[in-house]
Amino acid sequence: MSHIREITEADNAAVAALVRDNLEAVGLDIPGTAYFDKGLDHLSDCYGKEDAKYFVLESDDGEVIGGIGFAGFEAMKDTAELQKLYLKESAKGSGLGYKLIDHVENMMREAGYKYSYLETHDVLQAAIHLYEKSGYKEIKRPAEVGHSTMNRFFLKTL
Repeated sequence: MSHIREITEADNAAVAALVRDNLEAVGLDIPGTAYFDKGLDHLSDCYGKEDAKYFVLESDDGEVIGGIGFAGFEAMKDTAELQKLYLKESAKGSGLGYKLIDHVENMMREAGYKYSYLETHDVLQAAIHLYEKSGYKEIKRPAEVGHSTMNRFFLKTL
């Protein structure tokens, strides 16, 4: 089993490693991705607000095996951006990605958002499959893209 909880300062190093390990594995450890986000090493400081939260997925033995967050996306009315969905390799393919998406979408709704937006990349085929099966529809690239290397963009009505 596993459970989802809000990030704490004690989780920062584990989440940063999780993000970097995932991006390195697919060659996206390059500028214009979350790999180089200024706040990556202290995500708990960047989230924990009404319009921006990050959650970790913890195994029964206390290991951080996944994470997902959201923040208001100012470029689109009533929209939050789904951010930094990552899982440890050992947790992939077990349905936990769907569990994280369901959780963060519920938190978005509670915060008053009507839409969820996300950015991803062609090489992240498993993630794209997960997003599409979760009801996200591909849209044209918005002018206000947060990570310049990302080349696929999705939106879902919550």
